[in-house]
Amino acid sequence: MMIRILGIESSCDDTSAAVIENGYILSNKTANQQIHKQFGGVVPELASRAHQQNIIPVVDAALKEAGIKPSDLQAVAYARGPGLMGALLVGSSFAKGLSMALGIPIIETNHLHAHILSLFIKKYDSSTSVPSFPFLCLLVSGGHTQFVVMRSHLEMEIIGQTIDDAAGEAFDKCAKLMGLPYPGGPFIDKLAASGNPKAFTFSKSGVKGLDVSFSGLKTSFLYFLQDRVKSDPKFIKNNLADLCASIQRAIIDTLIAKLVTASVRTGINEVCLAGGVSANSGLREAISKKGAEIGWTVYFPEIIYTTDNAAMIAVAGYYKYLSGKFSDYEAVPVARAGQL
Repeated sequence: MMIRILGIESSCDDTSAAVIENGYILSNKTANQQIHKQFGGVVPELASRAHQQNIIPVVDAALKEAGIKPSDLQAVAYARGPGLMGALLVGSSFAKGLSMALGIPIIETNHLHAHILSLFIKKYDSSTSVPSFPFLCLLVSGGHTQFVVMRSHLEMEIIGQTIDDAAGEAFDKCAKLMGLPYPGGPFIDKLAASGNPKAFTFSKSGVKGLDVSFSGLKTSFLYFLQDRVKSDPKFIKNNLADLCASIQRAIIDTLIAKLVTASVRTGINEVCLAGGVSANSGLREAISKKGAEIGWTVYFPEIIYTTDNAAMIAVAGYYKYLSGKFSDYEAVPVARAGQL
Protein backbone atom coordinates (compact mmCIF):
# COMPACT_ATOMS: atom_id res chain seq x y z
CA MET A 1 0.00 0.00 0.00
CA MET A 2 1.31 3.42 -0.95
CA ILE A 3 1.11 5.94 1.91
CA ARG A 4 1.90 9.50 0.95
CA ILE A 5 1.85 12.14 3.67
CA LEU A 6 2.06 15.90 3.12
CA GLY A 7 3.80 17.61 6.03
CA ILE A 8 3.37 21.30 6.85
CA GLU A 9 5.71 23.18 9.21
CA SER A 10 5.07 26.78 10.29
CA SER A 11 6.03 26.91 13.96
CA CYS A 12 8.44 29.85 13.72
CA ASP A 13 9.79 31.72 10.69
CA ASP A 14 10.23 28.94 8.13
CA THR A 15 7.31 27.96 5.89
CA SER A 16 7.92 24.39 4.80
CA ALA A 17 6.08 21.58 3.01
CA ALA A 18 7.27 18.05 2.30
CA VAL A 19 5.97 14.75 0.95
CA ILE A 20 6.90 11.39 2.50
CA GLU A 21 6.08 8.12 0.69
CA ASN A 22 6.17 5.03 2.91
CA GLY A 23 8.83 6.73 5.02
CA TYR A 24 10.92 7.87 2.04
CA ILE A 25 11.36 11.56 1.25
CA LEU A 26 10.00 12.75 -2.10
CA SER A 27 10.28 16.49 -1.56
CA ASN A 28 11.08 19.10 1.07
CA LYS A 29 10.63 22.78 0.21
CA THR A 30 11.18 25.70 2.57
CA ALA A 31 10.72 29.47 2.30
CA ASN A 32 12.91 31.40 4.73
CA GLN A 33 12.15 34.83 6.15
CA GLN A 34 15.19 37.11 5.96
CA ILE A 35 13.40 40.17 7.34
CA HIS A 36 13.97 39.13 10.97
CA LYS A 37 17.75 39.55 10.77
CA GLN A 38 17.46 43.34 10.95
CA PHE A 39 15.59 43.02 14.26
CA GLY A 40 18.01 40.55 15.86
CA GLY A 41 15.26 37.98 16.38
CA VAL A 42 11.95 36.69 15.05
CA VAL A 43 9.08 39.20 15.06
CA PRO A 44 5.91 37.08 15.53
CA GLU A 45 3.52 39.31 13.59
CA LEU A 46 5.85 39.56 10.61
CA ALA A 47 6.38 35.81 10.71
CA SER A 48 2.68 34.97 10.56
CA ARG A 49 2.10 37.39 7.67
CA ALA A 50 4.96 35.86 5.71
CA HIS A 51 3.56 32.38 6.32
CA GLN A 52 0.27 33.46 4.75
CA GLN A 53 2.14 34.64 1.65
CA ASN A 54 4.38 31.60 1.39
CA ILE A 55 2.29 28.57 2.29
CA ILE A 56 0.42 28.05 -1.00
CA PRO A 57 3.52 28.43 -3.25
CA VAL A 58 5.57 26.19 -0.93
CA VAL A 59 2.97 23.40 -0.82
CA ASP A 60 2.55 23.62 -4.59
CA ALA A 61 6.33 23.36 -5.07
CA ALA A 62 6.55 20.34 -2.74
CA LEU A 63 3.81 18.48 -4.61
CA LYS A 64 5.39 19.25 -7.98
CA GLU A 65 8.84 18.13 -6.86
CA ALA A 66 7.30 14.91 -5.52
CA GLY A 67 5.60 14.37 -8.87
CA ILE A 68 2.15 13.89 -7.38
CA LYS A 69 -1.24 15.58 -7.31
CA PRO A 70 -3.15 16.52 -4.13
CA SER A 71 -5.52 13.61 -4.84
CA ASP A 72 -2.58 11.20 -4.46
CA LEU A 73 -2.18 12.05 -0.77
CA GLN A 74 -3.42 9.76 2.00
CA ALA A 75 -3.16 12.32 4.85
CA VAL A 76 -2.00 15.81 5.81
CA ALA A 77 0.26 16.28 8.85
CA TYR A 78 0.98 19.63 10.49
CA ALA A 79 2.91 21.01 13.46
CA ARG A 80 0.42 21.78 16.21
CA GLY A 81 3.12 23.17 18.48
CA PRO A 82 5.10 24.32 20.30
CA GLY A 83 5.85 27.55 18.49
CA LEU A 84 4.55 31.04 17.76
CA MET A 85 0.77 31.06 17.96
CA GLY A 86 0.17 33.22 14.89
CA ALA A 87 2.59 31.17 12.81
CA LEU A 88 1.09 27.87 13.95
CA LEU A 89 -2.41 29.09 13.10
CA VAL A 90 -1.46 29.60 9.45
CA GLY A 91 -0.12 26.06 9.05
CA SER A 92 -2.88 24.35 11.00
CA SER A 93 -5.65 26.26 9.20
CA PHE A 94 -4.22 25.42 5.78
CA ALA A 95 -3.77 21.76 6.73
CA LYS A 96 -7.34 21.49 7.98
CA GLY A 97 -8.72 23.16 4.88
CA LEU A 98 -6.77 20.88 2.55
CA SER A 99 -7.76 17.81 4.54
CA MET A 100 -11.44 18.75 4.32
CA ALA A 101 -11.23 19.52 0.61
CA LEU A 102 -9.54 16.19 -0.20
CA GLY A 103 -11.55 14.11 2.26
CA ILE A 104 -8.42 12.61 3.84
CA PRO A 105 -7.30 12.35 7.50
CA ILE A 106 -5.46 15.11 9.27
CA ILE A 107 -2.62 14.38 11.71
CA GLU A 108 -1.30 16.76 14.34
CA THR A 109 2.35 16.44 15.33
CA ASN A 110 4.54 17.70 18.14
CA HIS A 111 7.27 19.88 16.64
CA LEU A 112 9.88 18.59 19.12
CA HIS A 113 8.90 14.94 18.63
CA ALA A 114 9.22 15.51 14.89
CA HIS A 115 12.75 16.84 15.31
CA ILE A 116 13.74 13.50 16.86
CA LEU A 117 11.98 11.49 14.16
CA SER A 118 14.01 13.35 11.51
CA LEU A 119 16.56 10.62 12.25
CA PHE A 120 14.22 8.19 10.47
CA ILE A 121 13.82 10.06 7.19
CA LYS A 122 14.85 7.68 4.41
CA LYS A 123 15.92 8.25 0.80
CA TYR A 124 15.29 5.94 -2.14
CA ASP A 125 18.79 6.45 -3.55
CA SER A 126 20.77 5.82 -0.35
CA SER A 127 20.75 3.70 2.79
CA THR A 128 19.98 5.29 6.15
CA SER A 129 21.33 4.02 9.45
CA VAL A 130 18.74 4.55 12.18
CA PRO A 131 18.89 4.07 15.97
CA SER A 132 17.38 1.08 17.74
CA PHE A 133 14.85 1.47 20.53
CA PRO A 134 15.22 2.50 23.23
CA PHE A 135 17.60 5.34 22.46
CA LEU A 136 18.65 8.51 24.23
CA CYS A 137 18.31 11.81 22.38
CA LEU A 138 19.73 15.22 23.16
CA LEU A 139 17.25 17.66 21.61
CA VAL A 140 18.77 21.13 21.29
CA SER A 141 17.21 24.13 19.56
CA GLY A 142 16.72 27.85 19.92
CA GLY A 143 13.74 27.39 22.19
CA HIS A 144 14.24 23.99 23.84
CA THR A 145 16.87 21.76 25.38
CA GLN A 146 15.72 18.30 26.45
CA PHE A 147 17.10 14.86 27.24
CA VAL A 148 14.62 12.35 25.87
CA VAL A 149 14.31 8.57 25.98
CA MET A 150 12.58 7.23 22.87
CA ARG A 151 11.01 3.81 23.48
CA SER A 152 9.26 3.64 20.11
CA HIS A 153 8.51 5.98 17.23
CA LEU A 154 5.60 7.42 19.19
CA GLU A 155 6.66 6.96 22.81
CA MET A 156 8.97 9.60 24.26
CA GLU A 157 9.90 10.38 27.86
CA ILE A 158 11.57 13.65 28.83
CA ILE A 159 14.05 12.87 31.62
CA GLY A 160 15.75 16.27 31.78
CA GLN A 161 15.51 19.75 30.32
CA THR A 162 16.54 23.36 30.73
CA ILE A 163 14.98 25.19 33.65
CA ASP A 164 15.37 28.57 31.96
CA ASP A 165 17.08 29.33 28.64
CA ALA A 166 17.72 26.87 25.84
CA ALA A 167 21.21 26.14 24.53
CA GLY A 168 20.35 27.70 21.18
CA GLU A 169 19.15 30.86 22.89
CA ALA A 170 22.40 31.02 24.87
CA PHE A 171 24.38 30.82 21.61
CA ASP A 172 22.29 33.54 19.97
CA LYS A 173 22.28 35.90 22.98
CA CYS A 174 26.04 35.58 23.50
CA ALA A 175 26.57 36.17 19.79
CA LYS A 176 24.47 39.32 20.00
CA LEU A 177 26.61 40.59 22.89
CA MET A 178 29.64 40.23 20.61
CA GLY A 179 27.93 42.10 17.79
CA LEU A 180 27.43 39.06 15.55
CA PRO A 181 24.42 38.83 13.17
CA TYR A 182 21.24 36.89 13.96
CA PRO A 183 20.99 33.95 14.25
CA GLY A 184 24.32 33.96 16.02
CA GLY A 185 24.84 30.26 16.71
CA PRO A 186 26.25 29.40 13.28
CA PHE A 187 28.60 32.39 13.42
CA ILE A 188 29.96 31.31 16.80
CA ASP A 189 30.46 27.78 15.48
CA LYS A 190 32.36 29.03 12.43
CA LEU A 191 34.59 31.45 14.36
CA ALA A 192 35.23 28.93 17.14
CA ALA A 193 37.05 26.69 14.68
CA SER A 194 40.00 29.10 14.66
CA GLY A 195 39.88 30.03 18.35
CA ASN A 196 41.28 28.67 21.60
CA PRO A 197 38.47 27.06 23.66
CA LYS A 198 40.59 27.38 26.82
CA ALA A 199 41.35 31.09 26.40
CA PHE A 200 38.55 32.16 28.77
CA THR A 201 36.53 30.35 31.44
CA PHE A 202 32.85 30.97 32.08
CA SER A 203 30.45 29.61 34.69
CA LYS A 204 28.62 26.39 33.88
CA SER A 205 25.29 24.97 34.96
CA GLY A 206 25.23 23.93 38.61
CA VAL A 207 21.77 22.37 38.46
CA LYS A 208 21.60 18.89 39.94
CA GLY A 209 20.11 15.88 38.19
CA LEU A 210 19.48 15.89 34.46
CA ASP A 211 18.17 19.44 34.16
CA VAL A 212 20.37 22.27 32.88
CA SER A 213 20.50 26.06 33.14
CA PHE A 214 22.10 28.61 30.82
CA SER A 215 20.93 31.92 32.30
CA GLY A 216 23.94 32.08 34.63
CA LEU A 217 26.31 31.48 31.75
CA LYS A 218 24.79 34.32 29.74
CA THR A 219 25.03 36.67 32.73
CA SER A 220 28.65 35.83 33.45
CA PHE A 221 29.50 36.31 29.79
CA LEU A 222 27.80 39.72 29.78
CA TYR A 223 29.65 40.96 32.87
CA PHE A 224 32.94 39.54 31.59
CA LEU A 225 32.62 41.46 28.32
CA GLN A 226 31.59 44.67 30.08
CA ASP A 227 34.62 44.54 32.36
CA ARG A 228 37.09 43.80 29.57
CA VAL A 229 35.67 46.38 27.16
CA LYS A 230 35.99 49.11 29.83
CA SER A 231 39.76 48.72 29.82
CA ASP A 232 40.07 47.78 26.14
CA PRO A 233 37.34 49.00 23.74
CA LYS A 234 38.68 46.66 21.03
CA PHE A 235 38.72 43.60 23.29
CA ILE A 236 35.88 41.77 21.53
CA LYS A 237 37.22 42.48 18.05
CA ASN A 238 40.75 41.40 18.97
CA ASN A 239 39.63 38.22 20.75
CA LEU A 240 36.53 37.24 18.78
CA ALA A 241 37.61 33.74 17.74
CA ASP A 242 38.81 32.85 21.26
CA LEU A 243 35.62 34.24 22.80
CA CYS A 244 33.49 32.15 20.42
CA ALA A 245 35.53 29.01 21.08
CA SER A 246 35.39 29.53 24.86
CA ILE A 247 31.66 30.20 25.10
CA GLN A 248 30.92 27.29 22.75
CA ARG A 249 33.06 25.02 24.91
CA ALA A 250 31.16 26.10 28.06
CA ILE A 251 27.78 25.31 26.49
CA ILE A 252 28.91 22.02 24.97
CA ASP A 253 30.66 20.83 28.15
CA THR A 254 27.42 21.35 30.06
CA LEU A 255 25.40 19.35 27.55
CA ILE A 256 27.91 16.50 27.30
CA ALA A 257 28.19 16.14 31.08
CA LYS A 258 24.42 15.79 31.43
CA LEU A 259 24.22 13.44 28.45
CA VAL A 260 26.80 11.14 30.04
CA THR A 261 24.82 11.16 33.29
CA ALA A 262 21.62 10.37 31.40
CA SER A 263 23.29 7.47 29.61
CA VAL A 264 24.63 6.01 32.87
CA ARG A 265 21.28 6.35 34.65
CA THR A 266 19.25 4.81 31.84
CA GLY A 267 21.84 2.27 30.74
CA ILE A 268 21.27 3.34 27.13
CA ASN A 269 24.23 3.55 24.76
CA GLU A 270 22.31 4.39 21.58
CA VAL A 271 22.72 8.18 21.61
CA CYS A 272 21.24 10.67 19.14
CA LEU A 273 21.30 14.40 18.53
CA ALA A 274 18.42 16.41 17.06
CA GLY A 275 17.12 19.97 16.74
CA GLY A 276 18.48 23.16 15.22
CA VAL A 277 21.64 23.23 17.33
CA SER A 278 22.44 19.66 16.23
CA ALA A 279 24.02 21.32 13.17
CA ASN A 280 26.75 22.73 15.42
CA SER A 281 30.03 21.11 14.36
CA GLY A 282 31.59 21.50 17.80
CA LEU A 283 28.72 19.67 19.47
CA ARG A 284 28.76 16.87 16.90
CA GLU A 285 32.49 16.43 17.34
CA ALA A 286 32.22 16.41 21.14
CA ILE A 287 29.46 13.75 21.14
CA SER A 288 31.36 11.62 18.64
CA LYS A 289 34.53 11.85 20.72
CA LYS A 290 32.75 11.04 23.98
CA GLY A 291 30.87 8.22 22.28
CA ALA A 292 34.12 6.67 21.09
CA GLU A 293 35.51 6.90 24.64
CA ILE A 294 32.64 5.24 26.47
CA GLY A 295 31.04 3.02 23.83
CA TRP A 296 28.09 4.94 22.47
CA THR A 297 26.59 4.28 19.06
CA VAL A 298 25.95 7.81 17.85
CA TYR A 299 23.44 9.09 15.27
CA PHE A 300 23.02 12.56 13.79
CA PRO A 301 20.31 13.87 11.45
CA GLU A 302 21.38 15.19 8.06
CA ILE A 303 22.22 18.88 8.26
CA ILE A 304 19.28 19.78 6.00
CA TYR A 305 16.91 18.22 8.55
CA THR A 306 18.34 19.96 11.63
CA THR A 307 16.52 23.25 11.17
CA ASP A 308 12.73 23.55 11.10
CA ASN A 309 11.49 21.59 8.10
CA ALA A 310 8.37 19.79 6.93
CA ALA A 311 10.12 16.49 6.18
CA MET A 312 10.28 15.79 9.91
CA ILE A 313 6.59 16.69 10.26
CA ALA A 314 5.69 14.37 7.41
CA VAL A 315 7.70 11.43 8.79
CA ALA A 316 6.14 11.94 12.23
CA GLY A 317 2.76 11.96 10.51
CA TYR A 318 3.68 8.76 8.68
CA TYR A 319 4.31 6.81 11.89
CA LYS A 320 1.14 8.19 13.46
CA TYR A 321 -0.76 7.18 10.31
CA LEU A 322 0.52 3.60 10.66
CA SER A 323 -0.81 3.56 14.22
CA GLY A 324 -4.14 5.11 13.26
CA LYS A 325 -3.53 8.20 15.41
CA PHE A 326 -5.51 10.81 13.52
CA SER A 327 -6.60 14.22 14.70
CA ASP A 328 -9.83 16.17 14.43
CA TYR A 329 -10.63 19.66 13.23
CA GLU A 330 -11.24 20.97 16.75
CA ALA A 331 -7.57 20.69 17.77
CA VAL A 332 -6.06 24.16 18.21
CA PRO A 333 -2.39 25.19 18.03
CA VAL A 334 -0.40 25.14 21.26
CA ALA A 335 2.41 27.60 21.89
CA ARG A 336 4.16 25.83 24.78
CA ALA A 337 5.60 22.33 24.82
CA GLY A 338 4.20 21.54 28.25
CA GLN A 339 0.63 22.04 27.00
CA LEU A 340 0.84 19.36 24.31
